[in-house]
Amino acid sequence: MEERLEILLVEDNLLNQRIVTFSLKKYNHNVVIANNGVEAIELFRERKFDVILMDIMMPVMDGLEATVKIREIETSENIEKRTPIIALTANTMDNDRDKCISYGMDEFMAKPFDIEKLKSIFEELRISSRVNQF
Repeated sequence: MEERLEILLVEDNLLNQRIVTFSLKKYNHNVVIANNGVEAIELFRERKFDVILMDIMMPVMDGLEATVKIREIETSENIEKRTPIIALTANTMDNDRDKCISYGMDEFMAKPFDIEKLKSIFEELRISSRVNQF
């Protein structure tokens, strides 16, 4: 029986939600969607995810602030293995990646979404031995 990655997709754009979800479900991964940072934090408190794909620019709470809050929760609750957070953004200036990392993200991926690039990032971050299911 194949194991699945539990992936939290934090994205406010419906088309991007559909593209990413479709791409990941082809590999039998489970995708849970949050429409903004506040929803992401609520879902993070409720359940465990193998990885979070985080848009940067969203209404209500952006991805940078949500990442800081998630890292604070992990620290305050003494969570040993922090959840990898990968920025998904249309911002592709050199300093954008550095800014995302400085806020606690683990990696940076420019839009449009590219499943091959995501697979490469998963391998680099050693998200799970299950990435071979791609």
